[in-house]
Amino acid sequence: MSHIVTVQDAVTAFADWIEPTDAELDAIEEEMPLILADIDLLDAQITTLDRTPNELDARRIRRARHRVLAERVALANRTAAASLPGGAA
Repeated sequence: MSHIVTVQDAVTAFADWIEPTDAELDAIEEEMPLILADIDLLDAQITTLDRTPNELDARRIRRARHRVLAERVALANRTAAASLPGGAA
């Protein structure tokens, strides 16, 4: 039996418009501290999946949550400051 495959996937797989734009890369770079904080929080939560969390685990999760919240606030302030005319808040 012969399988029918579309040629479009092979043609569009290397199209220029699939790559992220400079604006998208800049947005990712701006959000990178928040992304890393989220990764740390997930890592802290994953380590406690197979055992009962002890005091150090609870402290690590709590610190990771605070870091995520702080990064969200910082990102919101940066984007709000960038969108205001004159740069004043």
